Amino acid sequence: MNSDLSQTTIQLKWASLGVTSFALFVGTWLAAADESGPVYRYAARYTASLERKLRPMFIFTPGRVIAYGQVAAAFLVIMGHVLFTIEFYYVILGFIAVGPSVYIEYMRRQRVLKLEEQLDNFILALANALKTTPSIGAAFNSVAAVISNPMQQEVDLAIKEMKVGSTLDQALLHMAARVGSRQLDSALSSILIGRQVGGNLPKVLETTAGTLREMRRLEGVVRTKTAEGKMQLWVIAMMPFALLLGLNVLWPGYFAPLTHGGITGYLIIIACTSFWVASIVLARKVLNVDI
Repeated sequence: MNSDLSQTTIQLKWASLGVTSFALFVGTWLAAADESGPVYRYAARYTASLERKLRPMFIFTPGRVIAYGQVAAAFLVIMGHVLFTIEFYYVILGFIAVGPSVYIEYMRRQRVLKLEEQLDNFILALANALKTTPSIGAAFNSVAAVISNPMQQEVDLAIKEMKVGSTLDQALLHMAARVGSRQLDSALSSILIGRQVGGNLPKVLETTAGTLREMRRLEGVVRTKTAEGKMQLWVIAMMPFALLLGLNVLWPGYFAPLTHGGITGYLIIIACTSFWVASIVLARKVLNVDI
């Protein structure tokens, strides 16, 4: 009797899973297929924003592929929660929702750092090329063959823009806008200003390369000196969550008066959260040393 009951329960569970899955699929499909609906418009804006962020990094993955992956991952998490009752499944859904955008921003920052590491060598190579040819366009063509990615990608795109009618100034300004690096802006500004005012442009570029190299060395020193403080900041930032979890495990219901004690408890929560956020912001400003 008990075995029959358990078997019936399992069958009902799988049947409910199938019906729920089909309903979610149909509902999502109908909402996404309606071009005048809010879901379609939001999905179109979201996929377009992903592609705008990826295109400057020369990554041409369609945004809809990433969105489909997020929907599939969210669907699996929801089904797993229905079957196995996953604790804090909504946290996983939150990571799925913001994960691609955060990772793309991380990729952009890493690419900018790599570009800044290559910048002084690129400027120095351009200065040496200008010593053998008076044309800065020809110098760019010769330099593009000896540098590596990601700088080579940016220079190749600038050369292609010049071939289709853009001026050198426009191509360099587009490069600066794409990358969004202060050091690259300074280096390209030295090229533009040197061309406009005349003079010994190779010497100006050599001086710029030396300055960029010294700035990067100083930033490395500052980064090393502040690394311990940043680690302490992360530990202090995570400490309240560790205390909340530990106290709640040792004494279940320890924080229940805050959520069941009326408005006073919520005011205390808001005040503590505000102080926590303010302390992190203040500590980040103290540790964010600008050269």
